[in-house]
Amino acid sequence: MQTEERQSRLEEYLRRVEFASLEELAGHVEVSVSTVRRDLTALEEGGNIRRTHGGARIVQPKSDEFVFRMRDTREVEEKEAIGRVCAEMIRPDQSVILDAGTTVYHVACRLGDKKPHILTNSLPVANLFASSSLVEIVVAGGVLYPRLGVLVGPLTISAFSEMHADVAIMGCSGITEEGVYNSHALLIDIQKAMIRAARKVVFCIDHKKFGRKSMSFVCGLDSIDCVITDEKAPSELVDALRRANIEVICAGIGSDEKVSRI
Repeated sequence: MQTEERQSRLEEYLRRVEFASLEELAGHVEVSVSTVRRDLTALEEGGNIRRTHGGARIVQPKSDEFVFRMRDTREVEEKEAIGRVCAEMIRPDQSVILDAGTTVYHVACRLGDKKPHILTNSLPVANLFASSSLVEIVVAGGVLYPRLGVLVGPLTISAFSEMHADVAIMGCSGITEEGVYNSHALLIDIQKAMIRAARKVVFCIDHKKFGRKSMSFVCGLDSIDCVITDEKAPSELVDALRRANIEVICAGIGSDEKVSRI
């Protein structure tokens, strides 16, 4: 593949995914990371992309797919129900890892009275508790990915690798009988570090993500303790998760059912 064609493919890929690691880009065009670095330097001079630590992003993305506010307008009632049930399960003063998913944000909105110790790479979650005197919050370092409202990169992974929490509350782009998936490769190693850091792992997943695979695999079912979803989740997959010894809670919209604590 000629240099011009390769650089065109790299820019086209970044316009589609908006942010990618060097390894992801190298795999896409089947060259070495050092070659991709040179290509990105050339593309950055054209003004359409910007280099970041460990990757690159498009300067003016056309898609709103990964914008936090846009994503948070989808399945709002289901997310609120899931958030309510998940927050009810958290005990006062527990240490809680919260990832950058929009459903997890709805959990965070209900945690204030629990006086939790929160560990996160989510700027919306950090801003939520910025003025709170009840919540202790630790924000992982890293490279800011503004369209997702999240910190990513090696510093973020390192931060969670050195932490321990009672529970990790996480989101994803899809779940099947094989495991959990996410739509962006840069989040995968961070979520894996979160899973390793937590005594219990809870995924908050609305029904539309059931039976769906995304680009990157996060973990198998054996890494999950609990899945909280809504009443529209397909019964076949819910039963499969329960057969895998995962606690599955289907939150009812407007319901006030009691749940066990984590």
